[in-house]
Amino acid sequence: MMKNIALLVGNGVNAASKGVSWKDLLSKIVKFCNCPDLQTDEDKPFPLFYEEIFLTAINNGSIKKEIELKKFIAKEVSKIEPNVVHRMIRELRPAHIITLNYEFLLEDTVPEKNVGLVKESLYSVFRKYVVDGITFWHPHGDSHNPISINLGYEHYGGQLQKMRNYVTAIPDYKTKKIAQEPLFQRLKGKIGLKQIQSWIDLFFTMDIHIVGLTLDFVETDLWWLITYRARQQKYKHDCPVTNKIYYYIPKMYVIDDKMFKIKLLEASGVIVVVIDKEHGVDYYANVIRNISG
Repeated sequence: MMKNIALLVGNGVNAASKGVSWKDLLSKIVKFCNCPDLQTDEDKPFPLFYEEIFLTAINNGSIKKEIELKKFIAKEVSKIEPNVVHRMIRELRPAHIITLNYEFLLEDTVPEKNVGLVKESLYSVFRKYVVDGITFWHPHGDSHNPISINLGYEHYGGQLQKMRNYVTAIPDYKTKKIAQEPLFQRLKGKIGLKQIQSWIDLFFTMDIHIVGLTLDFVETDLWWLITYRARQQKYKHDCPVTNKIYYYIPKMYVIDDKMFKIKLLEASGVIVVVIDKEHGVDYYANVIRNISG
């Protein structure tokens, strides 16, 4: 039976899979771009590290166009193998799954067609696939369309610009399939929200459970959306925001986090759910049971 909820799923659910780990992928990207002297550290946000890699590769001539690098990344992430966590999430039967992962392990198949109301190439406000009745949204792009893969500072900036325009300004898309008013106007006015057009709509209309996502501060698009929603809910009171957002985290990560992120989430109205299990299959089984009620 379908549950009228949405899951926002990060790369943590791939941890139990065989294939390319995130660390492995970084090493492969550096090697592919022929820039072995580059290395990341905690003080260097990944989107900027990606720009460093890309620009170094352009300078040394190892690639001529960014699509070459993104095609390589798409090929590598497609090598990740499915695991039991992906199956458990599908069996939960949420109406919507928003995945920040580029591959299609959660879908358990590579869908033939992006059925978003706007046919985007680079950005992903509307990018979605429907598999077995579940709507899958890919805000950070997908391996089926390598140019859409969101990694660098430039891409993050463009994505955030598109998101903010969708929420607060008149849409500039040349299609009559979507409402011509900004989301904010539709939420607070007489127009109403007649359909879910974008994954962004879900943040204001449906309970969302955030799973397997570290939610680093480099995720500027998500943090903007979370804090913008909180401002409407707690400060401006301009439109009704009654849905709930839950963030699941292992207890050990709460200690490591030094509570900075937790306090920001709580200030933003996000309900933090601490699970007393180490990150792994048992942890996700507990998360799923918690969501199921």
